[in-house]
Amino acid sequence: MTTDRDDRDFETAQAASTTDRVLAEIQLYGYRPFHDEPDPRPLPEPGAITAAVADIFDALVATLSDSRLAPDLEDLLWSTVNLFHRVVGRIERELDDNEQAQKRSQKEQDGSEIRSVELERLICEGQTLIERRDSMEFFRDQAADAFELHSGSSWRPRGGSKVNHRSLTASLIDSRDFLAAKRRADTELLLPAGPRIAFTGGLEFNDHRAIWDRLDRTLAKHPDMVLLHGGSPKGAERIASCWADNRKVTQIAFKIPWGGG
Repeated sequence: MTTDRDDRDFETAQAASTTDRVLAEIQLYGYRPFHDEPDPRPLPEPGAITAAVADIFDALVATLSDSRLAPDLEDLLWSTVNLFHRVVGRIERELDDNEQAQKRSQKEQDGSEIRSVELERLICEGQTLIERRDSMEFFRDQAADAFELHSGSSWRPRGGSKVNHRSLTASLIDSRDFLAAKRRADTELLLPAGPRIAFTGGLEFNDHRAIWDRLDRTLAKHPDMVLLHGGSPKGAERIASCWADNRKVTQIAFKIPWGGG
């Protein structure tokens, strides 16, 4: 026996769809990207950060100054600066982890789209972490200025150091890049890039055919080789030096002053 129901008030319970749950969460809490998604939300403007920090310190000073809690005011103001300083340290640790993950991902690249997308995601996360760190450093520095204004003393962390990456101006970065490049150039003059092939032989060994044949084989295997030898005026090393001149191979002679003095 079957019964036909024409009761429109009766409706079977239905589970909410995935889309419905996502939309409901966005309505309640706003947009929040997943941990493995880029965050498109903007960072706070510097003016808004400055105003927010000033409000925090003004509120604490106005509330505690003329009360029995006044002796605790300076410690609370110091702790307020330290709050941002600790966040900077945490983001720095996350940035270190991201750097190691990028290095591992670079080694695992095999030309596949999956590996490539993974590396791109890590690079994007690293950039976001750098921007977050710089913003928190700005928060901390503004708070440190407010602490000095209200307490009359400079803020210093009780452990570690206070570093501001935003203070690395373009000129300073260019200068450091220049000095690093200069050091590399000076080093390459003494020891050029390329596989180092050491050669040695006796002063009485004059079989130039055997030496040239062996060095030609080595050159075929290492086209960008650098020949290292003792710089003897005759014998095997002299023949090797002539070979390097003929083949246009970079050579470095490590001459030992046997005469002493």
